[in-house]
Amino acid sequence: MERTLRHSFVFAVLMMLSLTCASAQARDLPDFTELVEQAAPGVVNISTTRTVTAGGFSYHGPGGEEIPEIFRRFFGDQLPMPGGGQKQEQERRSLGSGFVISEDGYILTNAHVVKDADEILVRLNDRRELAAELIGADAKTDVALLKVDAERLPTLELGDSDTLEVGEWVAAIGSPFGFDHSVTAGIVSAINRTLPSDAYVPFIQTDVAINPGNSGGPLFNLDGEVVGINSQIFTRNGGFMGLSFAIPISVAMDVADQLRSDGRVSRGWLGVVIQPVSRDLAESFGLEGPTGALIADLDPEGPAARDGLEAGDVIVGVNGQDVDRSSTLPRLIGRVRPGDEVELDLMRDGQKRDLTVTVGEWPDAEGGKQVSRLASDSQARLGLSVMPLDEQALTQLGIEGGVRVEAVEPGGVAQQAGVRPGDVLVSVDHQAISSPKQLMSVIESLDADRAVPVRLYRDGRSLYVALRVNPE
Repeated sequence: MERTLRHSFVFAVLMMLSLTCASAQARDLPDFTELVEQAAPGVVNISTTRTVTAGGFSYHGPGGEEIPEIFRRFFGDQLPMPGGGQKQEQERRSLGSGFVISEDGYILTNAHVVKDADEILVRLNDRRELAAELIGADAKTDVALLKVDAERLPTLELGDSDTLEVGEWVAAIGSPFGFDHSVTAGIVSAINRTLPSDAYVPFIQTDVAINPGNSGGPLFNLDGEVVGINSQIFTRNGGFMGLSFAIPISVAMDVADQLRSDGRVSRGWLGVVIQPVSRDLAESFGLEGPTGALIADLDPEGPAARDGLEAGDVIVGVNGQDVDRSSTLPRLIGRVRPGDEVELDLMRDGQKRDLTVTVGEWPDAEGGKQVSRLASDSQARLGLSVMPLDEQALTQLGIEGGVRVEAVEPGGVAQQAGVRPGDVLVSVDHQAISSPKQLMSVIESLDADRAVPVRLYRDGRSLYVALRVNPE
């Protein structure tokens, strides 16, 4: 009996200690209530409508909302229905989030939230609904600036995204699936994360739950300051899987300032085709490790060629900042204003060299020839970069049209299909290709995870390869 009582007493003490420790740990967890109370008034819900013309029978919800992504991924904008149908105009709706950055009505959100919108409606925390004007949008960073006709709006305090550290607590407020001002929290999983489709954004990776409708909403640090714009997630099933990505507020505000003053974004351009440096290449170029951006080719009329860069150079630094991988270079150069000089650290013939280059303006803005990786999601979907062919080159090859493959991403779908640098891409899914821009348009129209025939011209002969496109 005495032994039983002693064991019971010891057990009770251990339980009390365990509960005390658990209570102490709970007290150490962050409390987001004050943050939400202060920040929520500056977060807005954004709804858009656009009119499209479609044939066949299309799916819409009871309110006419956009076809769900899970269906669109497999069937496109129209579900296959027997018997076909007449073309008709249809109204599509979508939802997103945003936040107020000035009392006079300027609002930040994602470019993809308001893309092709005929009408943009902003719902404030006090339930007012205001029509919004699109001041400008930048697809490369996925940032858009809106303006509503209002005064004395509650604004959010902007933080310094450059001081974020991995493991730091962060929170998001947005409208997932239309549920206004939903709050989720987590930690910073990684910083300066480069995604295949977004060479110009050093993303903040978090494990904060982000779902459709959260796009464009703010990411906060524990001080209640906005450090990012929630932009996208990595998913295999259309839902949140613990990987979400936010645009650093430093990047977003640089874009917003340009959109507000000029209506467009100017970004630096070197005019080079780059590729990653493997271990074998690093050894052959006299590098200590696989770092830097290898110049595979140059636009002969571009800034890099004009100021002395050569194919085979490996750029390892820009203005004192390390280029640890090839994807870092477009981001660093893109943030340089056209016309400004940059100091490049590079390796050439096993020797370190310094070179000053006057950065040009990205050709999309000035109408010049595009020599770079494919922009937008197209690069990620195919994993290659191309250059246009002039009439003389086409005549020499004996073909009517096509674009030359300059680089193929290791492990990408193009490489898996057998596409090689130097191939001339003639058609994709039976559609003739005449320019890089037209190729991008064709790629964007392809259904995900479907094998499509690609016709190539290689070594004087044509051949086909089957290419399965990555999901967006």
